[in-house]
Amino acid sequence: MPQPIFKIVARLEWQAARLSGTYDGTDVDRADGFIHFSTADQVAETAARHFSGKRDLLLIAVNAGMLGDALKYEPSRGGALFPHLYGVLPFSAVVWEKELPETAAGGHDFSGLLA
Repeated sequence: MPQPIFKIVARLEWQAARLSGTYDGTDVDRADGFIHFSTADQVAETAARHFSGKRDLLLIAVNAGMLGDALKYEPSRGGALFPHLYGVLPFSAVVWEKELPETAAGGHDFSGLLA
């Protein structure tokens, strides 16, 4: 399996998506026209930039190889290539879902999650 890509999502939002059978991203994703993902090297910075102080989050690992041509790696922060999914996320591509614990300082603890 290729290296997974990651999505940080609010637990309630993910649970609602699971119930509906479809995940088409967050409000920001839908506004941008694609679902934002991060690689293992990018996800901690993504959490710090966009999820600081937010609680009750999940980290979703996705098998990028199962997303086909709908997945594009495009330049973003500082020219780094970020995975963007142009379409809905098939739950069959989800490798795992784990709680993303908060730190006392308001950040998130990725210890042991990406290994």
